[in-house]
Amino acid sequence: MFIIGALVNGLAIVVGTLMGKLAHRIPEKVSVTVMQVMGLSVITLGLQMGFKSHQFLIVILSLAIGAVIGEFIDLDEKLNLLGNMIERKFQSQQNDKQTFSISQGFVTGTLIFVIGAMAIVGALDSGIRGDHSVLFTKAVMDGFISLLLTTTLGIGVIFSAVPVFLYEGIIALFATQINAVVPQDLMNSIIAEVTGVGGVLILAIGINLLEIIKIKVANLLPSILIAVVIVVVQHTYFLYI
Repeated sequence: MFIIGALVNGLAIVVGTLMGKLAHRIPEKVSVTVMQVMGLSVITLGLQMGFKSHQFLIVILSLAIGAVIGEFIDLDEKLNLLGNMIERKFQSQQNDKQTFSISQGFVTGTLIFVIGAMAIVGALDSGIRGDHSVLFTKAVMDGFISLLLTTTLGIGVIFSAVPVFLYEGIIALFATQINAVVPQDLMNSIIAEVTGVGGVLILAIGINLLEIIKIKVANLLPSILIAVVIVVVQHTYFLYI
């Protein structure tokens, strides 16, 4: 079953969120510290991913072009509207000290869990070789991260399991066709630059968690597609120049 890895990943996020929900009644100062630790950890992850780029100029160009496209279509606003729609249906969970935003949890969780090389590589392995080990490993990591995120951002994190499952599942389903069309060296280059771009986006998420400055990370998502296009164009037309 090609999508079992994606399914397990999605379920791990659900389980982690539910466990985090049970542990959400913690002192506010502890919650703030946990959020700061999460922010620092996410920034570190983003830096590690960013340094995996082989041609950082591609990362810069992708981010610049992607930002223009993202601002034009305003993906951040659309994602937040979707989160707010979910929030109106299920209502934010409250305690005596704070109100958790379903929208914020959904958007933050989706961006963290979807962006990254493990999602792409793991889904390709599931589809091409029937090897789900990468996505199973990612599931463990995402389950733990969702637990921590839920203690600070609330139950909205659970809804990020849906786009994660769809994203990884679609890649797994089309992996055989992708493998037949895309040469291995091109695929390696695409993964490296997509990881680099994704690292910058993850870094921005960490900055948002620390509340240093508000960055519309969703509006940078087109940068990932732009990176793929640039790598393909370079590989096709400029490889031997």
